[in-house]
Formats: sequence, structure tokens, C-alpha cells
Amino acid sequence: MSLMLEEALNAPERVRGQLARNQSVLSELGERLRSEAPRAAMTVARGSSDHAASYLAYLCMQSRGIPVASLPPSLSTLSNAPWKLEGQLAIAISQSGQSPDLVASQKALKEGGALTLALVNTPESPLGKISDVEIPLFAGEERSVAATKSYLATLSAAAQLMAYWNDDQTLLGALEELPDRLGEATVQDWSSALDVLGNSERLMVIGRGPGLAIAQEAALKFKETCAIQAEPFSGAEVRHGPMALIEPGYPVLVFAPPGPEQAGLLELAEWLGSVGARVLLAADERVAQRHLTLADAGHEALQPLSVIQSFYPMVAHLAQVRGIDPDQPRHLRKVTCTL
Repeated sequence: MSLMLEEALNAPERVRGQLARNQSVLSELGERLRSEAPRAAMTVARGSSDHAASYLAYLCMQSRGIPVASLPPSLSTLSNAPWKLEGQLAIAISQSGQSPDLVASQKALKEGGALTLALVNTPESPLGKISDVEIPLFAGEERSVAATKSYLATLSAAAQLMAYWNDDQTLLGALEELPDRLGEATVQDWSSALDVLGNSERLMVIGRGPGLAIAQEAALKFKETCAIQAEPFSGAEVRHGPMALIEPGYPVLVFAPPGPEQAGLLELAEWLGSVGARVLLAADERVAQRHLTLADAGHEALQPLSVIQSFYPMVAHLAQVRGIDPDQPRHLRKVTCTL
């Protein structure tokens, strides 16, 4: 078993521990954010952490009605932007908390007046120390270069943050059941994807709403562990140009979990099939035409976690089918320091 697969399968228990251990800090933070009410928010992250930031941003905009922007670190590290951020929230996300560009950006945003939060998996990191509030991910040491359990832990921490910020008892209740539901997601049979993608050199990955962040993460994993040129798109954007790439047999992976986005994604999947695409549709048991099974995460905001939890074991196996060690992606290291 690869380290990537081992760590992906360990994610549900890591999430279980994290949710329990972060209740106090996030409850207090939720009260503070309700009383101080940020006018806007921004995120700073790279790679998988940036995809998790997209998920957090969507939940925040959806429930709080404030804009959330993803800031390029170069605005702080290279351009020295004159930040004026009083009454705003800055959220930095990192597994290691070490990359100089993230630390410098968070420092600049704090000096510009923002309240700064850091979601970090490594205790006592430079990023955590520079931030006003640190939210530990508690994913444990992640030895595989390809992030799995730390990504899922970031998503669950984001959902728990928003649940306490909004005092959303329904979401908090669903989070209590999330580890067990993620356990169900780990045993979904996605083996049919191996037959379709075993020799593929390119594909599209489609999601929408909070699920777009999952499509982005899946596309990255296809690239780094399987050497497949995978591109993520929103189901609402794919017809605005990317569809010109579709030719007979072109593989398209569509994530369509339950939620308001599902109907449009199912319609898109049907149309893609009608023009010759080789569609792999991941959906729940109510969808007869699905190709890949999804476990119910128990809440619309949490469905993306179930999707990526089922995806990770499949892509780890796919890498090995293609003769690639998923723990040793070409040219990559676990910690990347940029400025």
C-alpha cells in the first residue's frame, strides 16, 4: 500500500480527532467573528491548500454575504501593496506553515489592519506564530508528497469554522457524523475509472459550487501522481470555450453530489455523452446513470468531502496502474518554499 493511499484511508479518524479538539477555539472564534463582523475576507495559500481556501471562500460568501478574495502572495512579497484592511479577515492556509511567501503575506495583511487566521498542520510554525489565531489541522504527519488527509482536514476545519461563525446547529450536527460518513466514502468502488483512465493523457474534471474546489484538487492529483494533463472547470463555465476540446472518447470526470448544483451537472453530463465524450459521472444512489458511487455526507456543505475522500484511493491506484509511484511525484518535494 502506498503512503498516499494509507494516509487517505486514515483521514476519517484524523477528522474525528480534529473536530473534537477544535471545538473550544472555534466556538470562541465564532462568537468573536459574529460580534466584530468582518466586512470582507481574503485567503492566501498555494496548491492543495489554495483549493481548500476556495471551498472555505464559497461557504463564507454563501452564508455570510461578504466578498472573499484569493490574494496572490506576490502582491505583498514583490509589489509591496499598501494594504488598508481594517475590519477585514485574512485567512492563510498551509500544511507546513513554512513557505516564506505565505508568512510574508500574512504579516503584511496583519500590518494592514486585518484580523489574521492560520489553518496549519504543523505546530509552532512561522505562519501560525505570525497570525492572530491559529487553527490546528491535527492531520498528523503526512509523509506522502501528495496531500490527502491534510486536505480533508482543512476542509473539515473550514466547515467547522463556518458552522460556529454562523451558529449553525444543523451543520454542527452533521459534522459529528462526518467521520463515519467519510469512512463509508473510503470503500466506494471506483474501479471502473481505472479502465477508462489507465491510458489517458488528458481529461477534464468538472464540479460546481463548493464542489469546484474538489475538481481543482482532483485535477492537481491527476497531474502530480499520474502525469495526466487534467484541467478543472465549473459546470457553468465549461461551455464557454473548453468544450472545443471535446472529441470522441475524450474523458470527462463529473462530480455531481446532492445539492442545488446537481441538476445542472447531470444535464451537462448527458450532453457531454451525446457529443462523444467518455463521461465518468460520480453521483449518489438516486442517480441511475451514475458510473461512480458517492456516499452521502449528510449536509450539502459537506458533500465535497465525501467526493474527494472516494477520489483519493482511486487516483492512488491509478498511478500504480500507470506504472508510477504516487509517493514520489516527478520533480516535487513535500515542502515547497517560494517568495
